Amino acid sequence: MTHPTEHSLVQGGRSAALATACVRGGVAAGLGLGALAVLVTAAWISSPFPDSGPGGVLHVAAGLWLLAHGVDLVRTDTLSGLPAPLGVVPMLVAVLPVWLVHRAARDTLDPGDDSDRPRPSPGGAVAAVAGGYLLVAAVVVVYSESGPLPAELISAGFWLPFVVFGAAGAGVWTALGRPLPGQRQAAAALRATGLGLVTLCGGGAVLAAVSLAWHAGEAQAAFTGLAGEWSGRAAILLLVLALLPNAAVWGAAYGLGPGFTLGTGALATPLGLAGDPAVPSFPLLAALPAEGRGTWTHWAAVAVPLVATLVQGWHVGRTAKGWPARDAALTALAAAWGCGAVVAVLAAAAGGPLGSGRLSAFGPVWWQAGAATVLWGACVGVPMTLAVRAWGRRALRPKPLPVPAPANANAAASATTPAPVGAGAGAGFGEPFDLEAQPEAAPDAPSDGLPGVTPGVTPGGGQASPGKPAPGTPVATAKATAPAPPPALDLDDDPGYEPYDYLPAAWESSPPPDPKA
Repeated sequence: MTHPTEHSLVQGGRSAALATACVRGGVAAGLGLGALAVLVTAAWISSPFPDSGPGGVLHVAAGLWLLAHGVDLVRTDTLSGLPAPLGVVPMLVAVLPVWLVHRAARDTLDPGDDSDRPRPSPGGAVAAVAGGYLLVAAVVVVYSESGPLPAELISAGFWLPFVVFGAAGAGVWTALGRPLPGQRQAAAALRATGLGLVTLCGGGAVLAAVSLAWHAGEAQAAFTGLAGEWSGRAAILLLVLALLPNAAVWGAAYGLGPGFTLGTGALATPLGLAGDPAVPSFPLLAALPAEGRGTWTHWAAVAVPLVATLVQGWHVGRTAKGWPARDAALTALAAAWGCGAVVAVLAAAAGGPLGSGRLSAFGPVWWQAGAATVLWGACVGVPMTLAVRAWGRRALRPKPLPVPAPANANAAASATTPAPVGAGAGAGFGEPFDLEAQPEAAPDAPSDGLPGVTPGVTPGGGQASPGKPAPGTPVATAKATAPAPPPALDLDDDPGYEPYDYLPAAWESSPPPDPKA
């Protein structure tokens, strides 16, 4: 009979925690798939002309769920009979599965009220949650192969793990308190990257909203022309809402410079719309710029990346006031690279193929948008960082303190007058002062230079000692050349003072006794 040890109990607790995390991942995948299935089923029920049964509805829901993870789909029921790819991700729909994975990973490490339950390591939590989620995703991919929207296997093998592991890692990071790297440069670069992304995407959303309001008539005509029933219009409205984040990324790419493609051979940039665009009728696409060369209204779109990089550089410059210029510039450059990498991922998700032929390229090109973001950050963000840093260091310089002037000229002159040099004790500068050797000056003795008085001779006819002031020396001069002695301590008036006799030390012999005593 074996008894359970503490080590085996701990290992068993961790294994149970990993199993629980795996179940959490599977539940998160099921919740996202179920929510989309309910939405598609409601649209199918409300449609006056349903063209498929419940099986087709579930296949459409499975395809839409995979598309929300970035997986490209293949439409088989086309008019030409040829399969057509579909790769534009409705980014608002993608928020649901990403949030579910994030919450599952966060709750795995968050103890909550039960602080005694075993918890896995951060890496184990990410792997367990992502593993459970991907198991359900694999089943959905296999199920979609028999429907009208099968998944492209290569795209599924790349984007599904990328999105799931990224969301799970973000959830674990949140559970740990969102720690930043220990190096101050890395932490500042991450903060600046987030600030630049928010500013850039917000500016892109403003550009898209302004252009849509400018072309409101065309957008309304496209909306009413696609469907006449309220159920169809409600479905189109939901699709427009799901593609609003895509429009924001398109606006950001337009302001960055590379713009976006409108089919093969057509490109829209602030300089103008070149080529023959292949644009289907859709309300959001009515906000596209007109054909021809761009005007100042189109050129004003570059203000979006300009403001974003200026804000990014300002943040790094404020943080790097006390850093060397090289560290500040490298931090700003790292923030530019981080922002460019995220913009490239967003551009890849916001665009993609809408069909075959000319519609095989639609939306911003991911590598061009990312490279333009890095270029903006290097050309504008780095100089802005150095300028803000230099201004901050100028404000932090200490001001020189004023030097106090001497009280009066006579005091300065008397302080610099050297003492008379002589041969006697206390005559030289720095020698001990001999108070007993100094004769008292007569108050009414004539000074040198007066009639009847020989310089260097005392009034009594004696010769003045060299190195000692003569009795006729003025009192002010004597006080300037010799410091006053410190006052002697008078202990006779102290009631606590009692004189005592000499006491021999232990090694000294006692004095002989007095024979007369």
